[in-house]
Amino acid sequence: MLDAHIRPLIDPPLDAAGRYLAASGMTANLVTLVGLGIGLLAALAIAFGFWLAAILLILMSRIADGLDGAIARATGKTDFGGYLDITCDFLFYGVVPMAFVWVDPVGNGAAGAWLLASFYINGATFLGYAILAEKHGLATSKHGAKSLYFTGGLLEGTETIMFFVAICVWPDWFAPMAWVFGGVCFVTAASRILLARQVFEHTNDKDNG
Repeated sequence: MLDAHIRPLIDPPLDAAGRYLAASGMTANLVTLVGLGIGLLAALAIAFGFWLAAILLILMSRIADGLDGAIARATGKTDFGGYLDITCDFLFYGVVPMAFVWVDPVGNGAAGAWLLASFYINGATFLGYAILAEKHGLATSKHGAKSLYFTGGLLEGTETIMFFVAICVWPDWFAPMAWVFGGVCFVTAASRILLARQVFEHTNDKDNG
């Protein structure tokens, strides 16, 4: 919900940094992998209860996630680059809840499983919509120039990062916050399914007509 409002603020400095890094020989794929590595370190910090370090690493990982796109825009996007980026993003979003389950399997296990299931269905609806959008030649730039079609929703990347920071600030509240956030993720997934039905049933009718 917030991504489209945040992008005009963060894209100009990211693009400037991306052009500089591209000129110095840095590749988008390398930054993607570095960002993933930092994200995995964030999960490790969570697992050991190093909350401040986890917050800093989460934010650094997401800065890298923005920089890889900026470098790609400066040097030319590739299909593999977009594929690698979304794959690493999904892994990052999965390991953070998993780390909280490791911290307290009894107290956080059920809520962590609920949260991961909500991420799973939300990711499935996101990727499925992107596939159909590509098939029908749809395009959008609301979330910046992307290799995949990005659909909006109640919860997007900005809200997820805010949630990750919040559960690191208040780790004892992970379970109730995960139940609520997961529930909203399920609502987001359901709304995307309804949108897909509306958009692609209409498109099919037009194509068949």
